[in-house]
Formats: sequence, structure tokens, C-alpha cells
Amino acid sequence: MGASQPTPTPPASGRGPFDRARVLPLVNWALRLLPLAVIVFVVVVGYTSPPEVRVGPLLAVAPALAGLFPRSPRTPLWVGLTAIVIGGALASTGANQGSGEPFVTLLAVLLVTMTSWAGVLVRERQERTIKEVRSVAEAVQQALLSPVPRRIGPVRVGVRYRAAAAEARIGGDLYEVILTPYGVRAVIGDVRGKGLDAVQTAAAVLGAFREAAYEEPSLPGLVSRIAASMRRRLEEDFEEFVTLLLVCFPPAGGMLVVNCGHPPPLLLHGAHAESLDAPSPVPPLGIVDPELFDIPVLSVALEPGDRVLLYTDGIIEARDASGAFYPLADRAPDALPGVEGTLDRISADVSRHVGRPLEDDAAMLLFMYAPVVGGVHDSGSHPVGAHES
Repeated sequence: MGASQPTPTPPASGRGPFDRARVLPLVNWALRLLPLAVIVFVVVVGYTSPPEVRVGPLLAVAPALAGLFPRSPRTPLWVGLTAIVIGGALASTGANQGSGEPFVTLLAVLLVTMTSWAGVLVRERQERTIKEVRSVAEAVQQALLSPVPRRIGPVRVGVRYRAAAAEARIGGDLYEVILTPYGVRAVIGDVRGKGLDAVQTAAAVLGAFREAAYEEPSLPGLVSRIAASMRRRLEEDFEEFVTLLLVCFPPAGGMLVVNCGHPPPLLLHGAHAESLDAPSPVPPLGIVDPELFDIPVLSVALEPGDRVLLYTDGIIEARDASGAFYPLADRAPDALPGVEGTLDRISADVSRHVGRPLEDDAAMLLFMYAPVVGGVHDSGSHPVGAHES
């Protein structure tokens, strides 16, 4: 077993010198106080400067800033009213009389205030619309990616799905695990694209897999059935394609793998990791008819406790600030067994590596081979389907 030596994983509790969770609230409060600071500045300069120094028009800046970082829709109105009162006081007391025509200045403050207030209302309406679209999209995604059982046949299963930082939070990553007469079969894939087109393709792939996995005895035949279903269900001019990885844990033991252009799975054996590369490359579905290829099947011997990690490229293409990809093969293995703990550790490590929301959807399926003596298996009454925003 060709094993790669793991790199020690940073501790989960470690924090860098820049703690966003603590700094960002302070920055937000400073930005909200900025309009008040402008008004105070105008008052101080207005009363301490000679008449030829014109600072009165600067009062219009305060309601404009209040519209950028409002605590409520009325914030620009209160700030604008304060600026108008201050401007009137400066004009009535004779301070800063060189600021020009005071009525024009007050009118400018009023116009900026109303414009800023209208902008806040429009932005809040757009944010409500985006929130509604996001909730609908998440519901569609949840329905598309049904929960998987914690235990099915000879394997324990864990799943993590993290949506990209897009407004709709919807994309083309897909996965499914089912128990069939031919053993436990699972699929993971990634549609090239986002939005409704990607979801349409993912739905077609999952629908074909759920139907054909019970009927097709071989994994290459299952690939052909999925490809044929995609051609029937999707429009002829549809240009999306999908990378696909199929695995099967047959009753006889071990694991079978078929890979159509997807990142290869990782076999985690204790503190070692082995990439399960396909014997020969097969392109993603939607590019070339798989009937033209002799689709190879990789057979893998498993020992109790071995873990098999399936993932989408949102994991391995996650970049840090310097542009370095996440080294999954180095970070995934550890000496401790388990499914949920392994997935939690990898998810936290990816977040630390990137330091910001992911730019692509990311899904992981982890199987731990744990056959039961006597052939009695729990079909799995406790589903898991962990989704992370």
C-alpha cells in the first residue's frame, strides 16, 4: 500500500494573530460612529476657524455615511436631522458665516438625507428578496441531497456538505448512498456550473442512480445507464457535464470503484493515506459517450477499520491567502479511527487553511469498513446529512 506520510495538523484551538470574530464587530461599531464623528468635526472647526474657512457643506457627508452602515432604516433620518440642526445653529450664531449660503447647505443636507434613507430601504428590500431566494434554494438542495444512514450494510457512513459563499447557496455537488441487492452503492459527483442548470443536471444524475443501482449488476453498466438518462432528461443543447465517482461494497467484501473524471478517493489506513487512482482515465459524463470506452473497475481489499474518503474538488481546490491548495492527502490521515471525528477535523482544517468562506461547493463522504460477524447489518435508522453554511 503506497502510503504518503501525513503532515501534522495544526491544533483546532489555535488562533492566528488576526482574529476576525473579535476585530470585525469593533470595525462595524467604528463605522457606525463615523457620521457622528463628522458632525463633531464640523462643529469644532466651525466654532474655532475664521469665517473664510467653509466647513458647513461637510455636514452632508454625515447622512451619506449613515446610509452605508445603518443600524436601522431610520438611522440616516436621525443623523440628517442632527446635521440640519447643527447647520442651523452654526448659521444663527454667526459661526462659520463664510461657509456660503446657509439655506443651500441645509437643503443639500436634506436631499442627501432623503437619498440615503431611500437607498437603505431599497437595500433592505433586496436583502429580503435574497434571503427568500436563499431559503428556497437551500430547501431544494436539502431535498436533492437526502440524508444518508449512519450505518448501512458493512460500512459506517458520514457526510459533510458545505455550500459556496454564493447568494443562492446552491450548486452542483451531489451524493447518495443506498443498499442494493449488489451491495452498498454510493455516488459522489460535481456538475460543472452553478444555479438551476447545475441543479437540473444533479437531479437527473441522482434520479438515474437511485433507479438503476437496484437493477444494474455492474458499475460500468450503471455508468452507461446514468449517461443515457442524462441525455434523455436534459436538453440537447445542454452543455453541462459532471464528474462522477461510483463505489460499491459488495457482499463478498472489499470495494469496487469506477471513476469518471472525478478526484480519486483516499483510502485511510491508520496514519497512512493512499490515493485510489483509476487504472485508466475515463472522461466526465456529458463529454463523450461512455459506451465508447472500456470502463475499468478498480478492486480494493479492505480491512476492518479502514476508511474511504470521497470528496469533490471544492475541498482540494480550497486556497489559502498565498494561493496554495489544501493538501488533503497529507492532512486527512490520522491514527485515530472514527467517521464523524475525522470529518469534523478535516472540515475545521479546511476552514483554517482558507480563512474565509469557500468559493466553491464542497462535499465529503466517509466510509468506515466495519463488517458484522454473522452477516447481520443495521440498515441504518439514524440518517445523517450534515450541511454547513
